[in-house]
Parts: sequence; C-alpha cells; structure tokens
Amino acid sequence: MASTSELACIYSALILHDDEVTVTEDKLNALIKTAGVTIEPFWPSLFAKALANIDVNSLICNVGAGSSAPAAAAAVTTAAPVAAEEKKEEKKQEESEESDDDMGFGLFD
Repeated sequence: MASTSELACIYSALILHDDEVTVTEDKLNALIKTAGVTIEPFWPSLFAKALANIDVNSLICNVGAGSSAPAAAAAVTTAAPVAAEEKKEEKKQEESEESDDDMGFGLFD
C-alpha cells in the first residue's frame, strides 16, 4: 500500500499530466503544498526524476499489461476463445444453480 507521501506525489503528477504540464519537482511541491499535505521532502524529486523520460499516457494505459508487446498481441488473439469458454461456464453454473433448487429442500427449511 502506498504511503500518504507517495499518493500525494502520484495524484499531483496525474493532475499535472492531465493539464498537459511537464512534471517537475517544483510543480509537484506546489500542488502538494496547496493541498495541505505534509510529505517527506525527497518524494517530489524522486517522482520528477522517474517521470522525466516516461510517457505518462502510455504508462497509464498499459497498467498491468506487462512489458512485452508479443504477450499483449497473444492476449488479443486469444480473447475470443476465452470469452466463448466463459459463456459456456456461466451456462453450466446457471444450470447447476437451477438443479439445486429442484432438490425439494432449502437452506432454511
């Protein structure tokens, strides 16, 4: 779980990115100070340096996607069969739930 200091820097960086402003230590400090949050002084410089050469848009859009493009392409090509399998499983679960109701007794009988 992220600390309050980390969250303050993350949210500030997202606000700056949303306003299409370059993420710098001074701008992060200004936003955090305006919000009235007290943080350790090294966090803004750490985030500014980490995001200096990163495309924040691609970082946001690829959360949890992994780091390799072939893996992402493979996931896209296998999505349709997986969806079909999930529908089959849902139908089986619905049928099994219905068959439980036909047993003639209930949980609270």
